[in-house]
Amino acid sequence: MSENHFAPHPSQALNSYHQNVPRGIFRYCPHCGLKFYFRRAGKYQMCPECGYGFRVNAHQRLKMLTKVFEEWDKDVTTTDPLDFPDYQDKLRKARSKTKLSDSVLTGKAQIKDHEVALGIMDPNFIMGSLGTATGERLTRLFEQATQQQLPVVLLTASGGARMQEGIHSLMQMAKVSQAVNAHRQAGLLYIVILMDPTTGGVTASFASQADITLAEPKALLGFAGRRVIEQTINRQLPPDFQSVENAYQNGFIDALVPRTQQVAKLDQLLTIFEAQKWGGFHHE
Repeated sequence: MSENHFAPHPSQALNSYHQNVPRGIFRYCPHCGLKFYFRRAGKYQMCPECGYGFRVNAHQRLKMLTKVFEEWDKDVTTTDPLDFPDYQDKLRKARSKTKLSDSVLTGKAQIKDHEVALGIMDPNFIMGSLGTATGERLTRLFEQATQQQLPVVLLTASGGARMQEGIHSLMQMAKVSQAVNAHRQAGLLYIVILMDPTTGGVTASFASQADITLAEPKALLGFAGRRVIEQTINRQLPPDFQSVENAYQNGFIDALVPRTQQVAKLDQLLTIFEAQKWGGFHHE
């Protein structure tokens, strides 16, 4: 009898191999389609081929910017104003996954030699959606920045207003925008970094109200979904319609800055702001 008589069929051997390979060893870039060994994404979690920045949680994103951070308003949570079915269970899962009370991390940070009020939205918390607690934390971020005379740096990533909170969620757009305006009237600087994705009511309000608008290359930027727009206007949209590259070419974004260069870019902008701070920052 052949010694290979009991050798497994090749397909069985391949299935066994796949079962023993740890998940996450290989990554797939949703933008260019590259499949690569996960360590090639590096500290900044970027595609080594096209530079797309993968979606990461707020605490991971914080480590890419600074080691000095004091969190604000950690205990602000939603009251579930509509008593929406299964919402509390969804919130518990999101909090366990992200270690956040809601979809944004806020506080005081030091970026290089500059003190800033920093906000980072987390796309892993119910798709970074804008709910009442998110709006409250962002409003307080700008209010405390105004009181302490600090510039604001906000990184946005959101699917838009949170369905489970209905009109209460939509009201956060005006609420945060009012705090942004008060911060501006105090002569202070607001910088936004658009991450993937930034959509819906977040795009329609505070993500589009900064003095300086930066964006990560290859990020999705838009309001309504592509299919909704195409069905409404009965036309097919160009492939790059909701890309930050398209927005940049049309003047809505000041610069496309990959994660590897963002600390240096923020340092440059904050240095310029601080040089003229005592004379007041003049908004166009």
